[in-house]
Amino acid sequence: MQEVNNCFSKVKKDCFKFISSQETKKDKFKNKDRMIKSFLIPVSLWISKRVNKKKPLIIGLAGGQGSGKTTISSILTLILQKYFKLNVFKVSIDDFYKTRKDRKLLSKNKHPLLMTRGVPGTHDIDLMLSFFKKIKNKNFKSLLIPTFDKALDDRCSKSSWHKIKTKPDVVIFEGWCVGARAQSSSQLKKPINSLEKVYDQGAKWRAHVNNQLKTKYKTLFNQLDGLLYLKAKNFNLLREWRLKQERKLWVQTKNKKNLKIMSSGDVINFMQTYQRITQQMFKDALKSSSIIMNLNSNHQIEKIKFKK
Repeated sequence: MQEVNNCFSKVKKDCFKFISSQETKKDKFKNKDRMIKSFLIPVSLWISKRVNKKKPLIIGLAGGQGSGKTTISSILTLILQKYFKLNVFKVSIDDFYKTRKDRKLLSKNKHPLLMTRGVPGTHDIDLMLSFFKKIKNKNFKSLLIPTFDKALDDRCSKSSWHKIKTKPDVVIFEGWCVGARAQSSSQLKKPINSLEKVYDQGAKWRAHVNNQLKTKYKTLFNQLDGLLYLKAKNFNLLREWRLKQERKLWVQTKNKKNLKIMSSGDVINFMQTYQRITQQMFKDALKSSSIIMNLNSNHQIEKIKFKK
């Protein structure tokens, strides 16, 4: 407990500053002290004990849309850097989305639904595998990692890419489907929502996505040294949180032009492309995760379970 208190006294100023940058007038974080002291510092301690200076520790962080992955991973990064003096690189699987041009081609060749970013098959897997390989290289020099602009729905120009100048001790790799597993063929047959029912009548789209999980994404997720999972109570809650997230994006970017901000209807349709895998992860991730953080209806961590 003493270490937790020491850590909290050193990191709280930076953590609170970051949290306030994420708040809006209507949407304030509650129980910040408890979230940091009871949950995020113990997780940071768990990570720090597993660091091996010879090669980066790759930690996956998963959770449904709007569950708070970006906020949690940012605070963990702050704690690990400030208190544990570790070199941490945080990256989202979203930054590795295929470009609009590539997804357009994919939608023509495979299935129209693949134009919509998000599901396995819409990321550049080769680029991610290359990233993991290069950061583990003994002769690491520097590395450029793409960034993706969700408001434009396309990859940013190279001048805006992340630059890693020194080999990280820890990589936090966050994303809604990080660690997801494939379903059986029989599970794919029955549509689970109106989008699948209307736009994927022959189950071709979901079979393609599932096959990606079974093959390339399995290879990718096998690179992880641990998985943290943010567990929401149900899919309806995630939908609510994701709608709130889009409203916040609109507030932050309302003066910019040519943005692809979604309406409530767009968000609900978009979430349907995520529903099948998200609901499967409610079961699978409970078995495969190293740490499970259970979220309550108010979007706060309620309890935490260390499994590995």
